[in-house]
Amino acid sequence: MADAATADAPPAARADTVHPITRRARMLRLRYGLFALGAVVLVAGVSWYWLTGGRYVATDDAYVQADVLSVTTDVSGLVRSIAVHEGETVAKGQVLFRLQRTPFRLAVAEARANLAQTRLNLSSLQADYISAQRKVAATRALVAADQATFDRYARLVRAHAVTRQQYDDAKFKLLADRAALGAGSASAKSTLARLGGTASRPVATMPAYRLAAARLALAERNLRHATVRASFPGQVTQVSKLQPGQYLAAGTPAFGLVRTNDMWIAAEPKETSLTWARPGQKARVTIDAYPGHVWHGVLQSVAPATDQEFAILPAQNSSGNWVKVVQRVPLRVELITHAGDPPLSAGMSAEVSIDTGHRRHLSDLFR
Repeated sequence: MADAATADAPPAARADTVHPITRRARMLRLRYGLFALGAVVLVAGVSWYWLTGGRYVATDDAYVQADVLSVTTDVSGLVRSIAVHEGETVAKGQVLFRLQRTPFRLAVAEARANLAQTRLNLSSLQADYISAQRKVAATRALVAADQATFDRYARLVRAHAVTRQQYDDAKFKLLADRAALGAGSASAKSTLARLGGTASRPVATMPAYRLAAARLALAERNLRHATVRASFPGQVTQVSKLQPGQYLAAGTPAFGLVRTNDMWIAAEPKETSLTWARPGQKARVTIDAYPGHVWHGVLQSVAPATDQEFAILPAQNSSGNWVKVVQRVPLRVELITHAGDPPLSAGMSAEVSIDTGHRRHLSDLFR
C-alpha cells in the first residue's frame, strides 16, 4: 500500500525524495575534485619551484669591507703636529702627522761625519799599506845582506880568519832582521785586511765605507719617516687618539685610515649552495642601512679554504664524537658604485644574491 501511495504521488514529491542523495554525491565529487586539483597545483608548484630554484646564491651573512689601516711609524719620537682632523678625506701621500725632527737631524749629521771620517781613515790606511810594503822591501834587502855576511863569516870562522864573536854577531843580526821582516809582513797584511783585501780599490767600494754609508742612509730614512703620510687615499678616523707632545713608540697605532673608494662585500654562504657559483658572475647587493637601494656587483673570488681551516683549534674529524657541520665559504663580491650611491661604512650589514645562471631540468632527477 505504501509503494502504491508513492507511485501515485505527484512528481514534485518524488523529486524531494531523491534530492538529498544526489546532492551528497555531487558534494563528494566536488570534494574529490578539489583534492585532486589541490594535489595537481601542489605538484605543479613544487615542480616549478624546484626547476627555477638553485640559480641564485643568496645569504644575509654578508658585510661591507674595506682596506683598514692602523697608521703607525717605525721610528719612535714625540708628536710635533697632527695635520688632519676626524673624518677628513685624504689623498695618497698626504701628511698625516709629524714627529719631532731634531733627534733625527742630529743622527743624520753624526752619520755624515762618521762617513767622512771613515773615508779619511781608509785613505790613511792606504798610505800606511804602501809605507808598510816599502818597509818590508827594505827589511827583505837587509835580510839578504845579513845572510850573505853570515855565510861569509861561517866560512871564515872555520879558517880562523874572523873571531867567534864576529860570527855570532852576524848570526844574531840575521835572526833579528828576519823577525823584523816577519813583523813587517804581518803588519802589511793586517792593513790590507782592514782595506778589504785590495788596497788599490776605490775607497767608496770598501766594506768600512759601505757600512758608514748604510748608517747614513738609515739615519736619512728615519728622518723621512718622522713625517707620516697616507699610504692610500681614504678617510681618517679616531684621530683624537693621538695628541701633540705624546711619545709615540715605533709600531704603536696612532689612528685609523679607511679606504673609501674601493669597498667590497664579504659574504659567507653555506657550502651546499655554492655548487654553481663561479668568479665573474653578477650579484645583487642591498645594504641594511639603505633599504630599497640596490647595488650591483661581480663575484670576484671564492675562498680556497673555509674559516675553520684557520681556526686555532680546527675540527678533529678522527675523534669519536665528531659531528658533521655545514661549513661556510668566504666570498668576495666587488661592488659597482656610482656617483649617486649613499656613502658606505666598513662593517655594514648586507644581503647578497649571486646569479649563477644555472637552470635545473627534469632529467636531473634521474641522475
